[in-house]
Amino acid sequence: MKDAKGFTLIELMIAVAIIGILAAVAIPQYTQYIVRGNRAAAQAFMMDIANREKQYLLDARSYTANWALTDPTPNLAMTAPADVSRNYTITICLDAACTPATSPPSFKITATPIAGKPQADDGALTLDDTGAKTHGAATNW
Repeated sequence: MKDAKGFTLIELMIAVAIIGILAAVAIPQYTQYIVRGNRAAAQAFMMDIANREKQYLLDARSYTANWALTDPTPNLAMTAPADVSRNYTITICLDAACTPATSPPSFKITATPIAGKPQADDGALTLDDTGAKTHGAATNW
């Protein structure tokens, strides 16, 4: 009898099953890791906007909703990082339009996940002028 070389069908099926089990565990964990990373990037960017809003308040005696370089009058002249802009829409609401219980000046920054992206089920993030932070899905701020 010749020396057999190679794998048997049973050995191959066992290897495929092990790879399938590992993938079933690893892929959801990796997806959660990506979502947490994107959320952290959005939170850091929102904190940067809030800091610049406070600086703008000292100069202009009011807050501004024009933060992006693409705005007609970019008062804060900021550009969202790529990992934030491809997953979130950032908006700033001013004064009584967003926080009717507070007296002006006030602001609320909202990062809304873009539909069809991994962040879509994560919920919106908000940050206001008092430093109050909320997260739509849970307390993951």
